Amino acid sequence: MSNEAVTDESAPGARKPLISGNWKMNHNHFEAIQTIQKLAYALNPRDYDHVDVSVHPPFTDLRSVQTVLQADDVPVSLGAQNVHMASHGAFTGEIAPPMLAKLNVEYVIVGHSERRELFGETDDVVNEKAKAVLAAEMTPIVCVGETLQQREAQEAESTVSQQISGSLAGLSSDVVAAIVIAYEPIWAIGTGVTATPHDAQLMCAHIRSLVRSRWGDSAADAVRIQYGGSVKGGNAPELMAQPDIDGALVGGASLDPDEFARIVNFRLYQV
Repeated sequence: MSNEAVTDESAPGARKPLISGNWKMNHNHFEAIQTIQKLAYALNPRDYDHVDVSVHPPFTDLRSVQTVLQADDVPVSLGAQNVHMASHGAFTGEIAPPMLAKLNVEYVIVGHSERRELFGETDDVVNEKAKAVLAAEMTPIVCVGETLQQREAQEAESTVSQQISGSLAGLSSDVVAAIVIAYEPIWAIGTGVTATPHDAQLMCAHIRSLVRSRWGDSAADAVRIQYGGSVKGGNAPELMAQPDIDGALVGGASLDPDEFARIVNFRLYQV
């Protein structure tokens, strides 16, 4: 399981940001190879001193992307977008965690809002998947977030609290400290609407407070909390300046290597 959440760049215990590109159902394996090569060219080796980077291609691209990352010695972590909770079996069309681990996958997204909304994944399912990812020695990126209706009904915090409690049930403090939580307000995903940095910070701070109350100070201080929802090069610097936002789960903008590289290099554009 990857556990690179701490950097000595600032205060002791500071969390090293993780910028993750979720390609969703885009790019065949030829396009994936080109995208990774262009991204590697757009980033300077020193950029990785400040930020951890992961890319999450479709399953059909994983082997091709893995080969490029290893052959060119690109310090980008390979990630997956989903996984089944069983290690093997008669589950036609599904992918088991050990299969991903054999491809050197380090991060696996579980509970993305599209999986919850379109495929009916519950907190219990997300919890099973997170535990399966951990058992295969990979790191889950556990997604939580509210709908527009829930936010307008003043139910955003209670919704996210319930998702955190259910999705992380049964995990120890040490394990929670090493995973990644992604806050992605559903109303801001793929809509072009982004939560304001203030709103994103409030919810990420709420998530950290919840982790602190249930898993203790060490877990709360170490766990990385990403923001996801129409993140672009233009808004990344202000989002990433927030004290409880430790990275970004990037959708559409991650398909453009230059735009994604600008997000990775958000520090260069911060005032």
